[in-house]
Amino acid sequence: MTGFAPVLVSACLLGEKCRYDGQGSSCPLLLEKLRGRPVIAACPEQLGGLGTPRKPAEISGGDGKAVWAGKALVKNACGEELTEFFREGAEKTWRLLSETGCTAAILKERSPSCGKNLIYDGTFQKRLRPGPGVTTALLLKKGIPVYSETEWISGKGDWHCHEK
Repeated sequence: MTGFAPVLVSACLLGEKCRYDGQGSSCPLLLEKLRGRPVIAACPEQLGGLGTPRKPAEISGGDGKAVWAGKALVKNACGEELTEFFREGAEKTWRLLSETGCTAAILKERSPSCGKNLIYDGTFQKRLRPGPGVTTALLLKKGIPVYSETEWISGKGDWHCHEK
């Protein structure tokens, strides 16, 4: 028993090959910080029904909060709308987090699902805009502490407030 509640982590950060391009985004510093702590891996985009690999997707017209408000859409690089896949993935991630007792989430910055502070702007020109992704927006609305991988590594993840 570690004394800590589990933390939900973007599966790609743990090295799972679930990114749109079929790769992982393994983060050795994050893995070191998480050593000995119970971790639940999740990929909201896969949970929402999208396969891997898949065309890159971005939020058009806003951020994840705007998606939930019905003011923005998630589209892939070919213009296909994927909003419902992203919403479904966010809802399933929330259920997984709730069912497993996770008290915080560490999610992949810049992702249209998992971005915490920055996401791509919807133009597919590699430009960033401030704001959360679809899953992060839902988790924050539910009161779950969400950290990007860089925030957790830099010590912004408050370990003590997430003890069992």
